[in-house]
Amino acid sequence: MKTNTILFLLMIHCAYGFAQFSQEPLPYKVDALEPYIDSQTMDIHFNKHHAGYIKNLNTAVKGTATEKMTLLDILSNVSKLGSTIRNNAGGHYNHQLFWKVLTPNTATKPSKKLERAINETFTDLEALKVELSKAGSTQFGSGWAWLYVNQNGKLSICSTANQNNPLMDDAEHKGIPILGIDVWEHAYYLKYQNQRGNYLNAIWNIINWDEVSERYEEAITKKQ
Repeated sequence: MKTNTILFLLMIHCAYGFAQFSQEPLPYKVDALEPYIDSQTMDIHFNKHHAGYIKNLNTAVKGTATEKMTLLDILSNVSKLGSTIRNNAGGHYNHQLFWKVLTPNTATKPSKKLERAINETFTDLEALKVELSKAGSTQFGSGWAWLYVNQNGKLSICSTANQNNPLMDDAEHKGIPILGIDVWEHAYYLKYQNQRGNYLNAIWNIINWDEVSERYEEAITKKQ
């Protein structure tokens, strides 16, 4: 890195400080999930909505004890931190997961370990898709549908309102999320309008089962 670039970054740091939370780049191009998720939706969703949650979260924690907490620490204490931090910390975590469990590669499959767990709990993958889509379609208003590892180390499905998730200390269904589907209208409305079910049917074409499998194996290791 050139000296003048380093000096410029140091000046910015001294003037403003580095934000605690930042947005990772998308793991694919904004048009990579076409035709299932259109590029305009991806652009707005990533660059406006997700970026907004991060900006608001950094503003909310600045100068407080929460500024030194990790995102997971915030979620595990979120009931004590107020609605602004809850909404924006949840929004950041949920979207960070969401981008990674999607992929333009339509050929990924659950690992053998995840496949066994799916078969034990839901009979087969198709039954899991039906149940998770149902959780998303019946979530009233904005929210998320989750596949998660519960406190007994088993797969479970739930939905949450707004930007809540199973990691939050006051969650009704607690556990470690391995797959989350965004059912806020901004996730699908430009292409699917009010047909949330069509969006939920389409999204199965672009689920990154490699990522979901890796998260599953990490989650069950933590539960042991």
